Amino acid sequence: MANGISLHIGLNRVDPAKYGGWDGKLNACENDARDMEQIARNAGYGDRTMLLTADGTVDNVTAELRRAARVLTPGDILLLTYSGHGGQVPDKNGPEDEPDRLDETLVLYDREFIDDELYKEFEAFAEGVRISAYFDCCHSESAVKAVRNILTPDAMEEQYQTRDPDHIEVTSRVMPPATQHEAYARDKNLYDTIQRNLNPKDTLELAASVLLISACADNQLAADGWENGLFTGTLREVWSEGKFTGGHKSFQREILRRMPPNQSPGLFVTGSANNEFLQQRPFTV
Repeated sequence: MANGISLHIGLNRVDPAKYGGWDGKLNACENDARDMEQIARNAGYGDRTMLLTADGTVDNVTAELRRAARVLTPGDILLLTYSGHGGQVPDKNGPEDEPDRLDETLVLYDREFIDDELYKEFEAFAEGVRISAYFDCCHSESAVKAVRNILTPDAMEEQYQTRDPDHIEVTSRVMPPATQHEAYARDKNLYDTIQRNLNPKDTLELAASVLLISACADNQLAADGWENGLFTGTLREVWSEGKFTGGHKSFQREILRRMPPNQSPGLFVTGSANNEFLQQRPFTV
């Protein structure tokens, strides 16, 4: 019988001492983590961990990922969910790593967690392990300008709880561009050293099978909310307390169908090919 471990990370703020005074306040990320943990509980994941706000540090996240890598064997699954800000830092790993020359980050409590670091942790998982990830955040700084240009005041208020275009950065899950640049300039040596020392494999070479459903496209913003982020709230509606019966592709398509046109959740598959995993009902242990 397969074993399931789930890790749910939700940050309603970050440590301003680590981000130049910016606290990254959000409303619904802890709720997202709790609700995703409940989905995991109901789906039969016996080993579940939540890291909320101040506990959402790089050390805690990597410790839980490494513990899961030690425990899970072929046929088992890791469910990883993250709700919080997304950011970007300049890519220092080589010209073919990121076409836009930027590495995406999860904005954890004490510093940004670079996508290369995450993939490096995924390298430790055995062949045949399934990794299912759901990220309710955004990354692209160009998205702020795009949303300002395409949304009416009524649409902004519905999705971002504001009619002021200058307030969108506060009510979306993107690390403000100015803060991103300041954080990188201040800690450039740290982030550059992390990337140069990692040299993770190409993601297609991962032994595990990885499936990610993300909250939006790279040039879009993920909206926060009062109870849930827009993506997580819509996911919960589609999941319908376990009544959903399709596979991952149809799950992503149905979430996408219910989302506004300026936030389009995507499906990304990498690592060892596993078509059976893709066709499975989401959250299957």
